[in-house]
Amino acid sequence: MQSTLDMATGAEFDEEEEPLFSDTEDFVDDIEDDELLSDVLREKPLEADGIDSVVVVDNVPQVGPERVEKLKNVIHKIFSKFGKITNEFYPEADGATKGYIFLEYAAPNHALEAVKNADGYKLDKQHTFRVNLFTDFDKYMNISDEWETPEKQPFKDFGNMRHWIEDQDCRDQYSVIYESGERTAIFANDAKEPIVSEERARWTETYVRWSPKGTYLATFHQRGIALWGGEKFKQIQRFSHQGVSLIDFSPCERYAVTFSPLMDTKEDPQAIIIWDILTGQKKRGFHCESSAHWPIFKWSQDGKFFARMTQDTLSIYETPSMGLLDKKSLKINGIKDFSWSPGDNIIAFWVPEDKDIPARVTLMQLPSRQEIRVRNLFNVVDCKLHWQRNGDYLCVKVDRTPKGTQGVVTNFEIFRMREKQVPVDVVEMKESIIAFAWEPNGSKFAVLHGESPRINVSFYHVKNNGKIELIKMFDKQQANSIFWSPQGQFMVLAGLRSMNGALAFVDTSDCTLMNIAEHYMASDVEWDPTGRYVVTSVSWWSHKVDNAYWLWTFQGRLLQKNSKDRFCQLLWRPRPPSLLGNETIKTIKKDLKKYSKIFEQKDRLSQSKASKELVDKRRLMMEEYRSYREQAMQTYTEQRELRLQLRGGVATDELDSNVEDWEEETIEFFINEEIIPLGDLE
Repeated sequence: MQSTLDMATGAEFDEEEEPLFSDTEDFVDDIEDDELLSDVLREKPLEADGIDSVVVVDNVPQVGPERVEKLKNVIHKIFSKFGKITNEFYPEADGATKGYIFLEYAAPNHALEAVKNADGYKLDKQHTFRVNLFTDFDKYMNISDEWETPEKQPFKDFGNMRHWIEDQDCRDQYSVIYESGERTAIFANDAKEPIVSEERARWTETYVRWSPKGTYLATFHQRGIALWGGEKFKQIQRFSHQGVSLIDFSPCERYAVTFSPLMDTKEDPQAIIIWDILTGQKKRGFHCESSAHWPIFKWSQDGKFFARMTQDTLSIYETPSMGLLDKKSLKINGIKDFSWSPGDNIIAFWVPEDKDIPARVTLMQLPSRQEIRVRNLFNVVDCKLHWQRNGDYLCVKVDRTPKGTQGVVTNFEIFRMREKQVPVDVVEMKESIIAFAWEPNGSKFAVLHGESPRINVSFYHVKNNGKIELIKMFDKQQANSIFWSPQGQFMVLAGLRSMNGALAFVDTSDCTLMNIAEHYMASDVEWDPTGRYVVTSVSWWSHKVDNAYWLWTFQGRLLQKNSKDRFCQLLWRPRPPSLLGNETIKTIKKDLKKYSKIFEQKDRLSQSKASKELVDKRRLMMEEYRSYREQAMQTYTEQRELRLQLRGGVATDELDSNVEDWEEETIEFFINEEIIPLGDLE
C-alpha cells in the first residue's frame, strides 16, 4: 500500500512544471566571493603554504633507476633524525637523478635543524651535502643592489661589570638567601662584620647562582631567568623559559644553559635551551628526559665545545653554530661517564667490561678526535673521573673485585697529562673510600677512607720521578668531606650533617692540624676565592633550627657568627682569572716587603679597640668641624673691609703676626712675703 502511495506522489510531481533557477537577463550579481564564502576561502591553501618546511639538498649522488631506492633509504635515514619527513622529491633526467632533492618536514623548526646539522655532511669522498631552506632562494634572489646602512643599535651602559674587584680593601662579595627565600642580600666580606652591598625582597623564587667569573648573578622565576650585574645590580638580561629550575654557564660566560621540566614537545624541543648571554637569543633547544645528572651538557675549558652522553653515544657540539662536531656523534658502546680536562680540550671517558673485552679509560684530543691514551682495566665495578684543576693530572678511581678475593679494592690510576705518552701510576687501597680531592694548584691529593668511627685521611704527593709518596695519615677523624683552599696548601676536613659539624683545619705543607672546632649540624662549607676565609653554615633547607653562617680564617680562628632567620644559602662571588703573568706575580711576591707597612697599618687600624660606630662618629665630627672652619674662614675674609672701617683703617688682622711691631713690657707680680727672725739663725 505504501509503495503504491509513493508511486502516485512521484507521478504527481512529474506532471508539474520544473522550477527555474537561472537569473533574469537584467540581474546584476553584486555579492563578492569574500562575503559569500568567507569561511571557505579562509581554509583555501595558498601557493606558498608549507615551503618553510622544505629543504633543498645539493651534491646528492646521481644514480640510475636500479639504485634510486637504496639512495632514498640512505637519505631518509640521515635526514629523519631531525624530524618527520612528509614528502620527498627526487628530480630525474635521462633516467638518472639530477644530484639535488627536495625534502618536506612536518614543521619549519625541523627543517631548520636539518640545515644546521646536515649542511656540510660528508656522505663519501666525492659527495658532501649542501643543505638550504627553500625559502632562502627567494631571499637571496631579491637582495637589493643598493647598499643600505644597517640601523645603529643603541648602546646599553650597565656600568663597571667588575667593580667589586677594585675594592681598596680587597673585600670579596657573597650572596645570602634567608627568611626561607623571601630575602636575598649581597654582602662585602669584612673581618669585623659583613657590609651590605645590596638587599632585596623576593629577588628570586628559589635560589641564586653566580656565573663562573662572577660577572652575573642569576635569579630564578616562574617565567624564566634574570641576570643581574654592575655596581647597583641592574638587570642585564632575561631568558623566557617557563618553569625553569636549573642553570649552567659556559666557562667563558658567553652562553647559559637552562632546564625546565614543563615545556618539552616532540616537535619543538624546549626542555634544555642554550642562550646567548649578550644578545638574549635562543641558540638551540634539546630534549631531556631526566635532569638527575645535571649538568646534562659539559663544557670544554675554553667554551668552544660542549658534550652530552646518551646510550652508547657521545655527542660533541661546537660553538657558535651549536651543531655536531664533524656533523656526527661518536658511537661508544656502553659509555658510562665522561669529563673534560680543565686545562685542555681533552675529553676522558670510560667503558665497562663486555664479555672478553676489558673495561677501558680513553683520553681523546679534540677537535681532531685523536685518542692520546687508552688504559685497559680488569674486574671493574665502577669508575669515577677526577681532574686536577689545572688539568696536570687525572685520577681515575677504580673499584675492583679481584679474582679469588672477597670485597672491593680501590685503585687510584694517576695519569700524568704533561708528560710524554701520559704515564700512569697506581695507588691501591683495600679500605672503603669516603672522599677524594686534588689540591687545586699543586700535585698533592687527599683521601678519606675507612669505616666510622675509624675514619682515616691520607695525604699523597705525586713526585716528578714517577713515584707517589704517602706524606702523612691522620687516624680517627670525624670527617666525610674534603674542602681544599682555592689556592692550595690549606684544607678543611668536615663531618657534615650526621657527623654534627666537626671541623679540622690542616696545613698540608707540613701536615699539621692548625685547629679542631665544631659547627653543630653544619651542612655546607664554602671557601672564599682568595683562600683567606672559609664559611660554615647550617641551611634551613636541610635543618630547621640553628640556621646561621660562621666566618673563619684559613687557620681555623672564628671571626663571626651571623644568625639569619631561616638562612638558606651562601655563595661566594667568583673572581675572574688574574690578568697578571706568572713573572709579574713572582716579582710582586719577591717585593712584598715594600707593601708590608701599608698592610700593617691597615691591620692595626682594624684591630683597634675603638668600635666601628665610634670611629665613624669621630670621622663625622671631624668632617663637620672642617666644613664649619671653611665657612668661618670664608666669612672672616668677606668681612675684612668692614673691620678696616670700624678700626680706622688699621689692619688688626696682622698685628699679632708682625714681630717687628712688638713692644716689650715687663710686669712684676707680688706673690707672697716671708719674715725670718735673726735669732732663729744662730
